[in-house]
Amino acid sequence: MKSLTSILSEFSVKEKKILSDHFSNTDGNVFAIITPQQVDRGALMSRYSRTDKSMRRIFLDEFLNNKNRGEEFYNRVLLEYGDDSVAELGEAQIAIEGLSNIAVKKIEDRRIGLSYLEKSSRYVAWNKKENGKYRFYRDPEIMKSKFADMYEDTCNFSFDVYSKNIEPMINYVREKYPIEKYNFKDSRDGKEKSFSKLKNESDIKSANMIYRGSTKAKALDILRGLLPASTLTNVGITGNGRAFEYLLTVLGSSELKEEQDLASKIKKELDKIIKSFVRRADDKHGKAFQKYLRDVKNKSKTISSKQIKSNPKKGTRTKLVDYESEKTAIDKIITSIMYEQSPSTSYQDILQQVKKMSMQNKAKIIDEFAKLRTNRRHRPSRAFENIYYTFDLYNNFGMFRDFHRHRALTLERQLLTTDHGYNIPNEIKILGIEKDFKDCMNKTKETFDEIRKKYPEQGQYVVNFAYNYPYFMKFNLREACHLIELRTVPQGHVDYRRVAQQMFQQINKVHPNLSKIMKFVDMKEYDLERFESEKRTEEKRKKLK
Repeated sequence: MKSLTSILSEFSVKEKKILSDHFSNTDGNVFAIITPQQVDRGALMSRYSRTDKSMRRIFLDEFLNNKNRGEEFYNRVLLEYGDDSVAELGEAQIAIEGLSNIAVKKIEDRRIGLSYLEKSSRYVAWNKKENGKYRFYRDPEIMKSKFADMYEDTCNFSFDVYSKNIEPMINYVREKYPIEKYNFKDSRDGKEKSFSKLKNESDIKSANMIYRGSTKAKALDILRGLLPASTLTNVGITGNGRAFEYLLTVLGSSELKEEQDLASKIKKELDKIIKSFVRRADDKHGKAFQKYLRDVKNKSKTISSKQIKSNPKKGTRTKLVDYESEKTAIDKIITSIMYEQSPSTSYQDILQQVKKMSMQNKAKIIDEFAKLRTNRRHRPSRAFENIYYTFDLYNNFGMFRDFHRHRALTLERQLLTTDHGYNIPNEIKILGIEKDFKDCMNKTKETFDEIRKKYPEQGQYVVNFAYNYPYFMKFNLREACHLIELRTVPQGHVDYRRVAQQMFQQINKVHPNLSKIMKFVDMKEYDLERFESEKRTEEKRKKLK
């Protein structure tokens, strides 16, 4: 490594002036690469690993006067050497507007290298029309088939029931949870007070904003089950070239026209900014990979149809179906805790010694590590990744969309169908729209049962969020801690809060000592889930002003 003195003297005044447009500083040993071309930034990083030159010297010698250097270098490394990791050095942000909730889940299945931000069904009402039509995906295969009118009518009916009940549901929620029931911060003395005791006009305005936001979110949460999976959403994706390349391959192998089209559109835009990083997505290697993915799917389908008898069950389910005994689990975790701080001692030796310890002593060790956590962001150490839990789940599709965001786990899911029944929120019954809700679900089932005979994958588009969806999740104790604590926070949707609470109860039952590491699981119920969160957001907004 060069000394700081040699770095300071490495460049002339003229060179420093040039470098200042491409690097955040010209004389420090820590700097950011700010050269405009993405391909140059990635190429510099890769070239850096194969020379003893400094990065800024590489730029001056090899990149400055060669406008195609980055592209040429990547072509050589990726195509000649096949170094896949090099593709992780290029990043891009892609926005996709107007894709279905089926396609967005396929995109978000990709766990590594991509980050997503998706339009919320909690904060935004999905009742707007475009050119006189509700915004839902109209699959070409369905729309040129005999099912076209049936599909259009069913999706329209779902949106009609959803749209006409937004205001009545908001009014009902506000009537059930009046503003006077809640306390707000008085800026004069900093104390929490009921709405009627607020005197400051700014406080009254803030209180109304908090209340209206949390009650609207509650109403939209209740109604979202009416939305069909064809509902168009927006998603922003940030990721590296390697992850985008795999995403394009997966989308390209799909049976759905929407996903195939998305692959082409995303590739076209990525070619404008990180072409070298995604070039293999649809070349001969990419086509071969797409075929492989289709072959895996078809082989699994053939074997399953021969070996497994279909047995759809209605209702919801949260069941822990696979786990180790607590004795085995706690031995592995304590061994892993001690390993790093036990020099010159093998894992096997430590494990044998841990097995000889009393359970009382081992439980005390877990307690001591639990005490170290003072909030839920203090994650347990990696030692807690050694034990796994598998949950078999049937939840409504709307709720699945929230759990699906957790990627540090294994999740496998089936096609979305109407086979497992649906959930009716109590508020739907109380408001007196249970008949409309059931009519919507029944109409969906009739349409789906017709479409699925010829188009089982395309049939998913018509199915409502309220229908129960089968999937399983396998995760370690460290991830369980993150998922369950996060999904039981007060502002969480009531559906996934209950499932997360059930997960905790079941883990606690089989692993009463280990489950103590999950200190911040909230087992309570709340009226307006978003209320306290909206209050905190408003306080932060005031401080920014």
